[in-house]
Amino acid sequence: MMDKLKLTFLSILLVCFALTTAISQDKKKPSPPDTAEGKVAGVDVKIDYHQPSAKGRKIMGDLVPYAKVWRTGANDATTIEISEDVKVEGKTLAQGKYSLFTIPGEKEWVIIFNKTAKQWGAYDYDEAQDALRVKVKSAKTKDFVETFNIAVVDNGVEMKWENTKVKFALSK
Repeated sequence: MMDKLKLTFLSILLVCFALTTAISQDKKKPSPPDTAEGKVAGVDVKIDYHQPSAKGRKIMGDLVPYAKVWRTGANDATTIEISEDVKVEGKTLAQGKYSLFTIPGEKEWVIIFNKTAKQWGAYDYDEAQDALRVKVKSAKTKDFVETFNIAVVDNGVEMKWENTKVKFALSK
């Protein structure tokens, strides 16, 4: 009985060690995972993404090319989950979980909500699976933003990186 108890305890200890190591390794990745969460107009919004950093590179128009579909972060495609139907820039988007792609431009971006939430990057992106596309204006940031950041703000979602800021409005 005591040997079985020791074996169980050792197994639990090994699992805990493995999980701790995995979480630690994830945080050390060049583009670590992050989550942006909040409420907009009473609707829960959760965005899971990976945060690449500039590291002295030219980002917009170079590392992230203009006029091409971008995964909106690094590694897995960014996902957005909304708890109720919402309007995005005045257009209806049903409750659910979507991959969030963008097509950056110098002055205007296309925000894409794709029905295939689980995918790696934009390699298998399929426009036929788009639930919604909207266009928004981009703006310059006041200060340089080293690490890509997404935030749920009072009336929408805001993305910033390098010297660029893009926001899309959400409402009921």
